[in-house]
Amino acid sequence: MTLPFPSLFVSHGSPMIALEPGETGTFLQHLGRTLAAGWGRPRAVLAISAHTTARAALLLGAPRHEAVYDFGGFPPALSALRYDAPGDPALAERLGQTLALPVVEHGGLDHGIWTALRYLIPAADVPVIPLTLTPHASPAQLMALGEQLQGLGADGVLVLGTGSITHNLRLLMRSAVTGTAAGDGVPEMPESAAFRRWFAERSAARDWPALAAYRAQAPHATLMHPTDEHLLPWYVAAGAGGRDHAPLRIHEGVTFGCLGMDAYAFGPQAGALQDALAHADARADTPADAPAAAS
Repeated sequence: MTLPFPSLFVSHGSPMIALEPGETGTFLQHLGRTLAAGWGRPRAVLAISAHTTARAALLLGAPRHEAVYDFGGFPPALSALRYDAPGDPALAERLGQTLALPVVEHGGLDHGIWTALRYLIPAADVPVIPLTLTPHASPAQLMALGEQLQGLGADGVLVLGTGSITHNLRLLMRSAVTGTAAGDGVPEMPESAAFRRWFAERSAARDWPALAAYRAQAPHATLMHPTDEHLLPWYVAAGAGGRDHAPLRIHEGVTFGCLGMDAYAFGPQAGALQDALAHADARADTPADAPAAAS
C-alpha cells in the first residue's frame, strides 16, 4: 500500500538556483529521489508559492502549465529553461468543491514552483495545481487553510509550499556584491542564524502559538522578513501536516549570508522521510567496497 505523502516546505531562494543548484538544488534532487523510492509517484502536486498571490485563495485549474519567468536582470539562459507540466482540471474542481474555493482555468508556474519542481520531479510529468497565496492573511489563518488540506497526502497529492525561511532583498543585494553568483563565500549573519535556529527549535517543540506570532517573538524577525510572503507558505504546508506532529527541518543552509534555504517536512510521515534521507546519505557516503557490518 502506498504511504501517505508528507507535506513539504522548501526554500527556493534566488531564481539562479535553476542554473546553479548549489547545496540546496542537490538536496532537492536527493529529496525527489527519496520520495520516489519510498512513497512513489504523486498523483498531483498542490503547490503554494510566495509568488502566485491573490486577494483570496483560489486554485489554478488549467489543463497545462508553463514556466513563468517572473523576474528580471538575470542571464538569458535562465529564461531559456522550460518546465511545462500538466494540470488536472478534474482534481482541481473536486478540491475546489471540498475546500469551498474558486477554481479558475488559468495556468502558469511561477519561479518559486518550477525551480523547485525541476529538481524534485525533473520529468515534469506529474500534474500541478497551484493554490494562490493571500499575502495579507495571518500565519494562523494560513494554518487553518492548510488544515483543510489534511488527508491529501493519503490521496496521493503532495502538498508543497515554496518560499524562503529568511528573505530580505536589501540584505541580499548587499551581500551579493561580495559573494559569488551562487552565494558562496559569504559568512552567515548572526541574525539569520538566530532566526533559523529559533524557527527550528519552536517547530521541534510544536510551539504553534509562538510560530504563529513569529513577528513578535522570533529574534530579528522583521530584519529577516521585512514582508512575510516568503515564509507564509510554510504555514499552509504545516497545517496540511496537522498540529499533532512536529515540523521537522530536513535541510538547512544559507546563501549570500542571509538567504535561508531550510526545508521542512510535516505530518505523520515527516519522521520517516527524515530517516530515509539520512539513510540514503549514509549509503552514499559508504565506499562501494566497504565490508558489510557483522550481524
